[in-house]
Amino acid sequence: MSVILTPGSATLAQLETIWRTGEAARLTDTARPAINAAAKMVAQAATGDVAVYGVNTGFGKLASVRIAPQDTEQLQRNLILSHCCGVGEALDVPTTRLMMVLKLLSVGRGASGLRWETVALLQDMLVQDVTPVIPAQGSVGASGDLAPLAHMAATLIGAGEAYHAGERLPSDVALARAGLSPVTLGPKEGLGLINGTQFSTACALAAYFDALRNAETAIVVSCLSTDAIMGSTAPLEPALHDLRGHKGQIDVARAMRAIMAGSDIRESHRDADARVQDPYCIRCQPQVTGAALDLLRFAGRTLEIEANAVSDNPLVLVAEGKIVSGGNFHAEPVAFAADQIALALSEIGAIAQRRVALMVDPTLSHDLPPFLTPEPGLNSGLMIAEVTSAALMSENKHLANPCSTDSTPTSANQEDHVSMAAHGARRLVRMNANLSVILGVELLCAAQGVEFRAPLATSPALLQVMRVTRDTVPALAGDRYMANDLTRAAALVTGGQVAAACNVAGLLDGATT
Repeated sequence: MSVILTPGSATLAQLETIWRTGEAARLTDTARPAINAAAKMVAQAATGDVAVYGVNTGFGKLASVRIAPQDTEQLQRNLILSHCCGVGEALDVPTTRLMMVLKLLSVGRGASGLRWETVALLQDMLVQDVTPVIPAQGSVGASGDLAPLAHMAATLIGAGEAYHAGERLPSDVALARAGLSPVTLGPKEGLGLINGTQFSTACALAAYFDALRNAETAIVVSCLSTDAIMGSTAPLEPALHDLRGHKGQIDVARAMRAIMAGSDIRESHRDADARVQDPYCIRCQPQVTGAALDLLRFAGRTLEIEANAVSDNPLVLVAEGKIVSGGNFHAEPVAFAADQIALALSEIGAIAQRRVALMVDPTLSHDLPPFLTPEPGLNSGLMIAEVTSAALMSENKHLANPCSTDSTPTSANQEDHVSMAAHGARRLVRMNANLSVILGVELLCAAQGVEFRAPLATSPALLQVMRVTRDTVPALAGDRYMANDLTRAAALVTGGQVAAACNVAGLLDGATT
C-alpha cells in the first residue's frame, strides 16, 4: 500500500501517517505530464547557447563557468559527490523517508526539471524499503539542505550508503537487493535533488507531530494534577475565556471542562472555591497551554505549505517558457516555525514542572503527604523525580533560544545570509524527549495524588487515564528503583495512550466525548 499524494495538496494528516506508520508514498499519475514538460525544457537549455545556472554552468561562486554539453552528466554526478559532506549521527529512518516524500512533492510540481525516470526511482525506493543514510549535521538551511540532500541523491546514483530491510549497506548493494538500478543524472537533476528545504522541513514536521501529542497529553495530565491538589475549576468558566478571545485558550479550557466532568473530587470542594485561589500553574493552564497550542498550529500551517512547496533553484516556469534563478531554497519560514515549536515545548514543560513541584510540596498541595509517599522520612517518594523534571525543564529553556537569528555567511559570501533551519529543527527531537519525561513525571505524581483522595474518585475520563497509567507503572508504596518508572511513563506520553484515553484531539476540535 502507498499513500497517493497530489503535489501542492498534501496534508499534515497524510504526512504524519507516512512518518508514523512507514507507509510508502507515490505521486498521483496526473503529476507526470508537468514533470515531463519541465524536463524537456531543461534538456533543450542544456544544449543551447544561453547560460542557464546549474544546467550548463558551474554552481554557487562558480556560476560564471560554462559547461560543455558533453560534460553535463559528469557535472551533475560531481555535484552530488562533492556535496556529500554530512557528519554526525544518521537521521532516523522514518524522518529520512519523510524527507524523500517531501522531495517527491516538490519535484512533482513540474518546476524542477527532473526526468520521470529519476522521480520513479525515488518512489520505488520508498516502496522497496531502500532508505539513504543521511548524516544529520552539515546544513545551514540556505541554498537548500545541500549536504543532507546530497547524501539522499547519492543513493539514487549508487553511491554512499543506504538501509535495506534493516541492514546498512553500500547504496549500490541496497538497490540491487531491492531489484532497483541506479540512474545516470541528466541536466540539472543533481541540482534539483540537492536544492530544497526537505531535510529541515522533514525534521520540523516530525517534531511538530510529537509536539502536538505532547501538548494534548499536557492538557490531560494537568486535569489529573488539578484533581490531585483539589484545585478549582472555576477558572475554566467559558465566559472568562471568550472575553480573552484566543482560540487555543478557548479550546484548552473547553477540553479541560469535558475531561474533568463528573469528578467526585471536584464536587467535594466546590463550595470552598470562593476562598481558594490556586497558583498560576493550575489557574492559568488554558492561558499558557492554549498560547502554546496557537503557536503549534501556526507552525504546522507553515510547514504544510513548505511541504508542498517547490524550493529548489533554478525553477522551470513551463507556462512562461523560462528557467529562472531565485531563492526559494532559503529555509527562513522553516527556521521560524522550528523556533516557534521550541518556545511552545519549553513553556508547556515549564508550567508542567511547576505542577510537579506543587504536588510534592506539602505546604502547597492541600494535605497530600510530602513527596507523595505514604511514609515520608523512611521513604523519599517522588522527591528526585521532581528534581529530574526540573533539570529537563531547564535544559529545554536553553534549547529554546532562537536558531533563526544565528546567520553566518558561507560559500565565499555568495550565501551571505542563511536560516539555520536544519539544526533549529533537529534540536526539537531532544526537546520533545525532555518534555515527554516531564509530563511522565507529572503523570506519576498526579496519579499518586488522586489515589490519596480515595474514597473520592476523579472523573470517568481521568479514571481511564489512571487505568492506562497503572497498567504500566504501579502505585508507589515504598521506595524502589525509579528510573524504569520514569521511562515507562514517558513512553505512555510519546505513544499517545494518555491523550487517546480522553480523546483530547477530538475535544480540541470541538467534538464531544
